[in-house]
Amino acid sequence: MSLTRRDFTRQSAAAGAGIALAGSVGALASAPNALAATDAEDTADASREPAAAGHHGVGYGPLLPDPAGILALPAGFRYRVVTYSGRTKLESGEITPSNHDGTAAFCGPRGATLLVNNHELKGPRAGWQYPVPLTEGHVYDPAAAGGCTVVEVRPGGHVAEWVGIAGTSTNCAGGATPWGTWLSGEETEDKAGQNGMTKDHGYIFEVDPADRRANRDPRPVKAFGRYAHEAVVIDPGHGHAYLTEDASGPNGLLYRWTPPAGFRHGRGKLRTLADDAGVLQAFKCFDSAGRFVDDLSRATKIGTVYGVDWVDVPDRDAKSVSVRKQFAAGQVTRARKLEGMWWGDGGAYVVSSYARDESPVQHDGAVWFYDPKRRTLTLKVLLGVNPDPSADGAFDGPDNITVSPYGGLVIAEDGEGVQHLFGATDSGRTYPIARNELNIGTADKPEYSEFTGVTFSPDGHTLYANIQTPGIMLAITGPWKRQKR
Repeated sequence: MSLTRRDFTRQSAAAGAGIALAGSVGALASAPNALAATDAEDTADASREPAAAGHHGVGYGPLLPDPAGILALPAGFRYRVVTYSGRTKLESGEITPSNHDGTAAFCGPRGATLLVNNHELKGPRAGWQYPVPLTEGHVYDPAAAGGCTVVEVRPGGHVAEWVGIAGTSTNCAGGATPWGTWLSGEETEDKAGQNGMTKDHGYIFEVDPADRRANRDPRPVKAFGRYAHEAVVIDPGHGHAYLTEDASGPNGLLYRWTPPAGFRHGRGKLRTLADDAGVLQAFKCFDSAGRFVDDLSRATKIGTVYGVDWVDVPDRDAKSVSVRKQFAAGQVTRARKLEGMWWGDGGAYVVSSYARDESPVQHDGAVWFYDPKRRTLTLKVLLGVNPDPSADGAFDGPDNITVSPYGGLVIAEDGEGVQHLFGATDSGRTYPIARNELNIGTADKPEYSEFTGVTFSPDGHTLYANIQTPGIMLAITGPWKRQKR
């Protein structure tokens, strides 16, 4: 049953002003240069807080320069390189593919950790020095460079890596399933005959880290739609899939897939779905007065709550028109750079990395929380436009995210200039965790690649994260602690 604007308006009137901060989780943090704050008593001052100011009692202290020039960390923390494109090798003897992106960690055999790692390689293989190897039986389109690998980290430190899927394109954020598999999405809309491709692309593929045989003969989950996929999460209670789209002209959409009656999720079940199974819908938001919201960037205050309705997608396979272009103005809500997503606290955290001239209001990043029970979307994090991305201290461009076992979120930065991993507490405070020090530019014009694939090990002791270029997976350990609110 959909939530109508009238229903939401009635709920809002009954709840009064308190609805702005109500939800299943505490309001999350804004960065030091945020547009607004969550704590009512701090709202007047927090938005004016200088970027250089810290938050006492939150985080792990200042970041210390790395003599190896890779990763700055707080005192007491250390990192280990797990894979490094161009240097480490797969079990087959081939080089680790480049452009590491979305990652999730799973329990492996005999105490090992299994990590599935996307490789965001777009277009034909000839364009990349280290594409994902075409492992026999695991190839979708032999012309495409992307895919994902499975990395096994065993007790004692031994690392093994092999191909999970190959011949896909632009594998970006993705997402883990409740039944222990990985959903890898293609952030492209290339069809057969475009950019050297021999098959249509823009799909979700399922990869099983624990069963190599299950990954043979890869098949796209066409029921989830064909568009520029970023992240995907599964509601473990109701079986819905939520999916983000990173696209512009017009801006992308948040989607919900509802399984057909009688369908039960589980290993290998998605590949049994018919191409048109279930219902794929795009979101439509409205405020407490029942007014339609055309773009998420309209929200300029932490705690803003929108009601959400869902509108059927006419042609999910985008045979002639891109899915996001099948809707007229006023039918759906849009947002720029819908990227990372993570299921936690009974709902889905959803990232909009930034908004520029293509959006009504500019910002440098937002994190929303979708509550499926209340059918509401609440703004948790909002970053103001960073005036000087080259200076350390402020954060911009959130991308991949994960819910931390120590409270709040850990966010991978994909902004301009300095790149961080940073944390956000439940009550509105942020803190740095790591800084990328690997300069892939020049001394005169330094350049630092984005962080991707942030995820904790199943036991919560190790934070894994990637530096996308050249493609480095890192394992970070240290004195983790529960963060103060």
